[in-house]
Amino acid sequence: MRPAPAIADLAAVLVFVGIGRSVHADGLSFPGLVSTAWPFVAGLALGWIVLIAWKRDGACLLSGLVTLVSTVSVGMALRVVAGQGTAVAFVFVAFAFLGMAMLGWRVVGAAVLRSRT
Repeated sequence: MRPAPAIADLAAVLVFVGIGRSVHADGLSFPGLVSTAWPFVAGLALGWIVLIAWKRDGACLLSGLVTLVSTVSVGMALRVVAGQGTAVAFVFVAFAFLGMAMLGWRVVGAAVLRSRT
């Protein structure tokens, strides 16, 4: 399995966390970013473990759906366990932003590949 799709997904999570922290004036300190990001990174890692076990291409849309659902659902569950907030609006924002990012790069990549053939 190629590492580029996993790196792109991780970048989406880190951008999501960075934007969220800056919008809420929480700052972009390294410890702050880590404390906010780790639940989502853990969820993303679980999604990628599933993809590897299924021997799926990480760049396909179904893989994006698996990683999106895993990232947000596990991330929110871990935030609850860690005593961090999980307001309903935050869940929707996470699904929307990460969905556009994680599925978006896959759609663009597929379109570029189709245009080359």
